[in-house]
Amino acid sequence: MSRDFKGKRVTVLGLGVLSGGVASARYFAARGADVTVTDLLPAEALRKSIAALDPWSVRYVLGEHREEDITGADLVVVGPAVRDDSPFLRLARDRGVPLTTEINVVFEICRRPVIGITGSNGKTTTTRLLGALHQAVAPDTLVGGNIGRAVLNELEDSGGAASPGGAVDGQDEAGESGEVPAGSPVVLELSSFQLHRLAWIRRSPGLAVVTNLSPNHLDWHGTFDAYEQAKRHIVHYQSPEDVVVLNADDERLRKWAAFCPGRIAWFSMEGPVETGCYVRDGQVVFRHGTGARDGAGVRGASKAGGCAAEHDPTAERTICPVDALRLPGPHNLANLLAAVTAAYLGGIPASVIRSTVEAFRGVEHRLEEVAVIDGVRYYNDSACTTPASTVTALRAFDAPVVLIAGGYDKGTAFDDMAKELVRRARAAVLIGTTADAIETAIGKVGGTDSGDVNSAVAKSADARSNVAKPPVIARAETLEDAVRQCAGLARTGDVVVLSPACASYDMFTNFEERGQRFKEAVASLKSV
Repeated sequence: MSRDFKGKRVTVLGLGVLSGGVASARYFAARGADVTVTDLLPAEALRKSIAALDPWSVRYVLGEHREEDITGADLVVVGPAVRDDSPFLRLARDRGVPLTTEINVVFEICRRPVIGITGSNGKTTTTRLLGALHQAVAPDTLVGGNIGRAVLNELEDSGGAASPGGAVDGQDEAGESGEVPAGSPVVLELSSFQLHRLAWIRRSPGLAVVTNLSPNHLDWHGTFDAYEQAKRHIVHYQSPEDVVVLNADDERLRKWAAFCPGRIAWFSMEGPVETGCYVRDGQVVFRHGTGARDGAGVRGASKAGGCAAEHDPTAERTICPVDALRLPGPHNLANLLAAVTAAYLGGIPASVIRSTVEAFRGVEHRLEEVAVIDGVRYYNDSACTTPASTVTALRAFDAPVVLIAGGYDKGTAFDDMAKELVRRARAAVLIGTTADAIETAIGKVGGTDSGDVNSAVAKSADARSNVAKPPVIARAETLEDAVRQCAGLARTGDVVVLSPACASYDMFTNFEERGQRFKEAVASLKSV
């Protein structure tokens, strides 16, 4: 991609309500480009994004996309919400207009080491923890990407980008070996949408982490296989010297060993791995091996950081106790293992890892404890947008769960979630456009006990000391009503969890708004 944008016409296709569109518009406007921002949403829905661009000279076309903003552009920056079958993308390709994305620009200009994290669930917590681990030894480490924080402008401000006409992605005065200049890393959460288009520039991060795979975003990708193929771009363009950290407990990810071009490390909650982290006697243990074994090893000796010299080829090192992590659920232990494996490979000392893990308090909207009211704990898991992650949330607690679920339909099935709900939930209050589909799935496994809220509360109070009976199923038109119903359905010692299993777009701007509304509704219970 050309580095001289002065006077060039750049169209940002999709401003959005997060940070990527704003960062892209700022980046190109600061370089003298004539920037047009277009979005299907009206100005009122985009007011925060528009306000962030106040200092910059930007032209807006809102509530529609226009062909002339595509055909007349020298470059189109594509937002992640824009589907591949968009007629405007087809038009750009037909007219030979170059396409890019905010994250692609980051990869093209970044002179720092890039660490990329993806997965169907757990990637944000893993990203935040791994970022905190690196920041403990390198405070100027940048953490962003799909977590709602674009690093493009920060990268420029911190001097982590090549100057115009200078080096791109580590091809500097040292030659074309691909070696990245020394410096603090950029830690990026990468979505399937971002990875899908990373293929446009044939780049992958030098250190990649994949937490797990389960069906997600099928409304966008079409099939699970297509979704997985997009995820594979995180390793597809790695060099033999690059490293990927994979979940050895995930059947699909074990098969990735057959095509990963770089070296592989693993993490597992089920048993030892050749190279990577596992759990033994309540301790997180790192083992440094020399080769692959049964699809769960590593190709070649690790050179991904400063830790290799601490080990003989089969040495093990205790990193920290499992209970150093103060977040609920086995899924968070898996996130811990993923982050610790990548951090230790990156040369972060075990003592720093332990102290950072002990101080880590998790991520907002991800099984975030909100309050304890009348002996009932309330958790905000609004970032949960897949049935698989709701299963994970249900399994995180030993106590009976009163669940709030439902939202925008992404085309995923709720059968497995329904089975887990029937096993573990005292009740479920369903909201959003998927409420019918979720209740139908629950009914298929014999778990429907529905009715009006008054009878539902009576049934819940019916001497049920466990969740052996079918759970009560109720409906709510609003999230606030759902919280009130949950307060009536829950008993002392229960947990109320907003874990929707669906996107938020049918009722809210994004999952952050949904989570904030939940927390406000819970807070209102205290004043009743």
